[in-house]
Amino acid sequence: MATIPSRIYTAYLAIFTPQLVICFVPGGLKLKNGLVRSKMTGSDGEDPTAFSVGILGDLHIDPRKMDDYVVGRDQWLKVITLERQKTNNVALVSLGDLGESKNCDHNPANPFELFAGTTVCHEIAAEYLESFDVPYEVIGGNHDLEGIDEFKSDKANLELFLTAHGKETPQFCRNVADKTLLVGLCSTIFRDARYTSHEVIIDDNQIYWFEKLVRDHPADEGWKVFVFTHAPPNGSGLRVLQENHVINGCCWLNHSDELKCRKFIELVREHRCIKGWFSGHFHLGQDYQDSITFPTIDPSEGPYPNRGSCVFVQTSVMRKGTSRDGRQQSRLLRGNKYGFEICTVDHQKGGSIRLDATITYRDDSHEVGVYAHEDQTLKQDEYFKIYTPQVGDQGYNCGPDQDDICILTECPVDEECVCWWRLSCGRVLGMANGMLLEYDKSTLAPLGLVVSADELAGKQVAVIDSGLEECEINFDDIGMEGADCADTDEDAREQAVIMFDEENNITVIQPNEDGSYWRKIVRNKIARMKEQRREKAAIEFARDKLKVDSSKAKHHVQSSWGPYTSTSGVAKTTEVPGATKQYVPQINGVVNKG
Repeated sequence: MATIPSRIYTAYLAIFTPQLVICFVPGGLKLKNGLVRSKMTGSDGEDPTAFSVGILGDLHIDPRKMDDYVVGRDQWLKVITLERQKTNNVALVSLGDLGESKNCDHNPANPFELFAGTTVCHEIAAEYLESFDVPYEVIGGNHDLEGIDEFKSDKANLELFLTAHGKETPQFCRNVADKTLLVGLCSTIFRDARYTSHEVIIDDNQIYWFEKLVRDHPADEGWKVFVFTHAPPNGSGLRVLQENHVINGCCWLNHSDELKCRKFIELVREHRCIKGWFSGHFHLGQDYQDSITFPTIDPSEGPYPNRGSCVFVQTSVMRKGTSRDGRQQSRLLRGNKYGFEICTVDHQKGGSIRLDATITYRDDSHEVGVYAHEDQTLKQDEYFKIYTPQVGDQGYNCGPDQDDICILTECPVDEECVCWWRLSCGRVLGMANGMLLEYDKSTLAPLGLVVSADELAGKQVAVIDSGLEECEINFDDIGMEGADCADTDEDAREQAVIMFDEENNITVIQPNEDGSYWRKIVRNKIARMKEQRREKAAIEFARDKLKVDSSKAKHHVQSSWGPYTSTSGVAKTTEVPGATKQYVPQINGVVNKG
């Protein structure tokens, strides 16, 4: 078993000290001001700025299916041997999601326990990562605190994760080469997630720590920071996305919190020391050019993307059974003072190394990226790409200064319909794959599902003015008539988004209370498991007490949820038309029997 050097981290939580940022330095010294002095000498002629980092995507280890992991590790050992001939600065980073989220016959006492997040899961993962014979770092993904039967809280599960991997804090910082930092941020919330438990949530302490780190290591002093998170940040420009991550609100870091979701790209834009950002999460391959995005693009391809000096990189998976497109790949990062290379280690091709992109530093704050090969998308891979709008593209319709009524679709919506528009309030909606989605108003990254394809199919969508005339304030008039509407946005016309069908039935798509439109439907796993148990108890009641046929009992049970939302100012009913009872048309509160 490989010997792993001890690692030094910043204090965290109860011992968090924001005044000091300390990184692990091979053979180095800690300085009280948070900077690092390297003692690396290496072999004669070695470049102290040179480094190599192996990057593993979602492992999802299943102890019953270790063959691909053994083969992948053996391939990596050969790569590591070759890299060590070039530099002593070699390390390994795992992007999290270490265990399979299903029962793996690992606990005879509980045949229903999920493997991910358990003690045995993290112990097996730690032993596996140690066997690569290089220092390793790891951050948690959305499944790494999923030991819900073994641990009652996220705090207890996180403590086990840290102990198993010899970590003192969820985040890490390693000085891999001269003025070059590897920095990782860890998802720390699962049971306590407000919405889906599979959102990758970076807590406030880590965000504060990260912001201080990049501020204290500026680009104009020669610092270069490479960041590792399980999911990518909003604004990364990565478009090789899995549809379910987008519509369920777990695509980006801190996805459900609008301000925190955008925080990371704002830091990237502000701090040019951030040169690369690696993520996994989507289980998709590295053959697509959309799996790597550069800070700048050719003007002919679209507007300036505003991604600072950072290259964003998607990482695939090692085991065949976890791949969503059949690829089995890892990443290799090589760098020095002149720039860095992003490579693929292909586990289906004997661990062969393919150069994917070369990034050359022009100065401390500017670089040039070049793809090393054409996009290798196959026909069946088109399903995995999500349309992302760009200002000026042909999909842009109905801006905030357009007519009072804007029909967005000239014909009924189908899966081929692609368009987008910006409302007067700044919110961005668009149609892709037959669905109505919301996009981030700054980065235009997809945020989530507004209307599903089955509900939208065959309908048209329009944006209409909905503000009363007396709310359109004319500030030149004495008395400021309409001031009763002063709580509206200063520059925003009030608008309504509607969809309608050929029979003139209209549905108003109301925004959420925070002004957003995407539906935060999926809640955390603990809440959903309790609800499923309640439904199971109701099915047993129908079968045992009401003597309903066992094969039909499930169809006799349905759930209702609150709170219910209505335009009415009086709480009259909790029934939901079309859900908890058969829909009956009403006109002015009277049942329409005609």
